[in-house]
Amino acid sequence: MRGLYTSVNDLRKRVYAEVAKLSYDYKDGDLSEMDQIPYRIIPGEVGTYRDSVFVERAIVRERTRMAMGLSLRKLTEHAPVTEGAEECVKPEKYYQPPLINIIKFACHACPDNVVKVTDACQGCFAHSCQVVCPKDAITIKHGKSIIDESKCIKCGKCIEACSYNAIIRMERPCAKACGINAISSDEYGRADIDQEKCVSCGMCLANCPFGAIADKAQIFQVIQAIKGDDPVYAAIAPAVTGQFGPDFTPEKMRPAFQALGFEDVVEVAIGADLCTMAEAKDFVENVPDNIPFMGTSCCPAWSVMAKKMFPEYANCISMALTPMVLTGRLIKRMHPGCKVAFVGPCAAKKLEASRRTIRSDIDFVLTFEEVMGMFEAKEIDFKELPDDDTMHGASGDGRGFAVSGGVASAVVNCIKELYPDREINVERAEGLDNCRKMMMVAKAGKYDGYLLEGMACPGGCVAGAGTVQPIAKSTASVAKHKSVSTNAHAFQSDYREYLELLEEDDMKEKKDTQE
Repeated sequence: MRGLYTSVNDLRKRVYAEVAKLSYDYKDGDLSEMDQIPYRIIPGEVGTYRDSVFVERAIVRERTRMAMGLSLRKLTEHAPVTEGAEECVKPEKYYQPPLINIIKFACHACPDNVVKVTDACQGCFAHSCQVVCPKDAITIKHGKSIIDESKCIKCGKCIEACSYNAIIRMERPCAKACGINAISSDEYGRADIDQEKCVSCGMCLANCPFGAIADKAQIFQVIQAIKGDDPVYAAIAPAVTGQFGPDFTPEKMRPAFQALGFEDVVEVAIGADLCTMAEAKDFVENVPDNIPFMGTSCCPAWSVMAKKMFPEYANCISMALTPMVLTGRLIKRMHPGCKVAFVGPCAAKKLEASRRTIRSDIDFVLTFEEVMGMFEAKEIDFKELPDDDTMHGASGDGRGFAVSGGVASAVVNCIKELYPDREINVERAEGLDNCRKMMMVAKAGKYDGYLLEGMACPGGCVAGAGTVQPIAKSTASVAKHKSVSTNAHAFQSDYREYLELLEEDDMKEKKDTQE
């Protein structure tokens, strides 16, 4: 499903566009227009995607609330769609947990981990599926195979034995995409998220074909801040290249975001360069003398998963500030009194930015998908914008953070330059299930002395839950953007002298927090 533009993607974009328009037009405390959004998105009297137009509009209402940062309403209680909406007017509003939510009446209650005989069964004489079943769960009726689910142990032997591929394993798409087994079923068979396990990677919402899962957004709050007195800067993640279509070239980036009302734009790849140097230093100073291995820090879903599931190795995840935080801190040092909105592919960055220790560095987080809604609301035509060839300063290695393997490659290049006598071994994993397996191998001592790169999304940040462009196309766009960088490597960064200052700021802030 990833990489396809479906009706689910279209629905999300239209909701984001409506919320953005509502915020741009907002004045005098009137949010009553929220009531009209479902009717503009789902017009007419007959449902388009479901049997009931009323259910479709009810789903849009909940999606609208979450796009404004509000919580789902209880199904058992009556509440207007605008309940609590006055809080959205405050630019400083943060998410009310949980970040990732399931709209229960939109969930299809998909069967999960069920072995099923399809109509492709030819009723063959061999009955290979029955022969290999270790639990006698398969019987033959009217020449067709029947599986007794009460006996089936889901071993999959019948699937392998069938000559016609007539037996399949049905898995709930959201649960299959979740690499940490945080999704189960409630009493009605609908998907349910264990928030204690969830790390907000967003893979479930990106893979639900019914559009039943959504995360909260800050679109309304960002626009209100833009309309305020303090300048708002956009910190753009490296995965941005190509996300908004072929007309959104690097030369259009600054004019496009300024057309939305942002003061200016800064590449987060600059912060990635600083993060690279910090992690290279951490690795050389601590592995293996203080810790057996070191994991990269830039992907919050990966780092949180590693610390949750392997708490005894929490200190093995680099303490370096992430590119997002370093970029936000750099912008605020250069422009005191401003606000910073991180724009990227990642749902987990929203959770990272909501931490008390990060709030002073990053005020808002938007995904590419949400920003696309803002462009739609403003009816911005990229072709009509002037070119601005001033997006320089980030290295090719920093821009490469967007793709799996890019972080480790950048750190290795930095170590080779700054510590030429040091050898470094690397292991990397993409997708939380593979990240978990990598940590299990590390726990067994087989990655001692290694640098471990973890990416929650298969393919890296270019496959984040908030991306718009197909993954392969985005990977190619990142490679092209890397090739035109002023500098090839992070250690050549024009901003390297700021790293020590930003780290000092971090130490001071931590000290103030403790006091």
